[in-house]
Amino acid sequence: MKVLVVFALALAYASAGVPIEPREVPIEPREVPIEPREVPIQPRAVPIMPRAVPIQPRLLPAVSSIEGRITNGQAAADGQFPYQVGLSFSSSSGSWWCGGSIIDHEWVLTAAHCTNGASAVTIYYDATVRTSPKLTHTVSSSNFIQHASYNSVVLRNDISLIKTPYVTYTSNIKNVPLPKLASSYSTYAGQTAIASGFGKTSDSATSVANHLNFMVSTVITNSVCAGTYGSLIITNGVICIETVKSISTCNGDSGGPLVLQSDGELIGVTSFVSSNGCESNSPAGFARVTHFREWIETNSGI
Repeated sequence: MKVLVVFALALAYASAGVPIEPREVPIEPREVPIEPREVPIQPRAVPIMPRAVPIQPRLLPAVSSIEGRITNGQAAADGQFPYQVGLSFSSSSGSWWCGGSIIDHEWVLTAAHCTNGASAVTIYYDATVRTSPKLTHTVSSSNFIQHASYNSVVLRNDISLIKTPYVTYTSNIKNVPLPKLASSYSTYAGQTAIASGFGKTSDSATSVANHLNFMVSTVITNSVCAGTYGSLIITNGVICIETVKSISTCNGDSGGPLVLQSDGELIGVTSFVSSNGCESNSPAGFARVTHFREWIETNSGI
C-alpha cells in the first residue's frame, strides 16, 4: 500500500509539470585516524616456584644407604649442621615438608610459603637422617609469626618465625648466629655460602631426600639475579646464589638455611628456584636475612 501511495504522488507531481529532481546527498568519506598500536615489551622473566613438596609417605621409604643429594650436592655428616631442622607441616588439605634454622632456644626461622595455610608443624631436631630425629616438637599455627606483607605471587617477604618449646642445646642441636643489627650490611656478593636441606635430589625425584644434604656456592649480585627473574622478583629482600653443574637447592629445601662459609652466619632463607627446574643452572633465591633483621628482632627479641 505504501508503494502505491508514493507512486501516485509521483504521477501527480509529473502531471502538474513539477520537475522531479533527484536529491544528491553528498557522501563525505569518514576518515578514521589509524593510531599505531604500541605493544609493550616486557622482560622475559623466568617464573619461580616455591620449593615446598607435599609429603607422600608411600613415596618416602626408609633407605639403607645414602643415595640422595641436594641435586648433585653432598651428604652431610652427623652434627655438621646442628642448626638445621626439618619441618613437617599439615593442614586440612594435606601435608608438606620444609626446612628451618634454629636461631634461639625457642625460635625457628623458616619461609612464609611454608607456614602459609598450615594448621600445625612437627619440628625435627638432630635429624641428619630425616626419619630418625633425636627430638621432635609439635606446635599449632598460633605459634607462627608470618610476615604480614608476604606476597605469594612473587614470594616477597617470604619469611616466618615459629615459637617452639624451650630446647636445650647439645653438640648436634644449637643455634645459627644471625647478622648483628646494623645501619648497613654487606651484599655478600662474591662470598662463599652453604645451603642445606632434605629437598629433592633431582628434578625427576618424586619425594624429598631421607638424608640431609648440602651444597657450596657463590653469592651473586641482585642485578645479575634480576637478569634471570626480573626486578619485580629480585628486590632488596632477596639474595641469590649461582648454580652450576646442576647443583642447586630444590623442592623440599624451602625455609632452610644459607650461611656464610667464613663465619657460619645466617644470610638467607631458602625461597625459590626457576620453574625450568632445579637442575637448569638458574640462580637460586633466598629471603635476605639482613633485610629482615629488625623484623626478626621485633617479633622474637633475638
